[in-house]
Amino acid sequence: MCAEVAGPLDEPVPDHQNENPPMSIRVVLADDHAVVRQGIRDFLEESGEIRIVGEASTGEEAWRLVEAERPDVVILDVRMPEASGLEVTRRIRQRWPNMGVLILSAYDDDPFVMAALQAGANGYVLKTASAAELVAAVRAVSAGQSALDPSIVQKIMHHLGDHSSQQLIEPLTEREREVLQLVARGLTNREIGHKLGISNRTVQGHLANIYGKLQVNSRTEAVTRALQLGLIELPKGE
Repeated sequence: MCAEVAGPLDEPVPDHQNENPPMSIRVVLADDHAVVRQGIRDFLEESGEIRIVGEASTGEEAWRLVEAERPDVVILDVRMPEASGLEVTRRIRQRWPNMGVLILSAYDDDPFVMAALQAGANGYVLKTASAAELVAAVRAVSAGQSALDPSIVQKIMHHLGDHSSQQLIEPLTEREREVLQLVARGLTNREIGHKLGISNRTVQGHLANIYGKLQVNSRTEAVTRALQLGLIELPKGE
């Protein structure tokens, strides 16, 4: 599960271990094209570790499924009838900060990418991605990591270069920067705590401070903002 900092309004995602295989990642899939959904379903379920628990063709239908199923990961197209994938992402992030959200889109335009990350998506993958890349993205998002298409990373870096002059009002401490660098590497809170020799609660406290100082609401957005400000380095080979 995504290791976000839970707020007072956070509603826990139920434990489904008793009804599914131990390694099963429960996914709600939303795209307004049935053929696309079928292809994605086949790719994911062939992995043996991912189970589609619901499909939606509109944003509102996706939201209802998320409320009913409380999945581990929600895969959303950007443009859908009734409510966009970005709107659904914002609703999910407000109500369930720990739920994974992966945007799967045909659009690699900067405005779509940045809007998705700012809405709180954990990842953004293009529909041209291979089956292996898509499975890896779902696996990463379910573990609380970021999942970005390589071409998207380049666009983000270009975007950040255009805003490098922005400054923080309150600087991050050295420890906060260490935590954020490990977040950028895809480590979960538990893994960060083990590596730094601190408790999971302390990691959560550092993340809360980081979110506040960077004025962001998600791990992905925090990493993006920190890269923009030159506070951390992009992990090599990622």
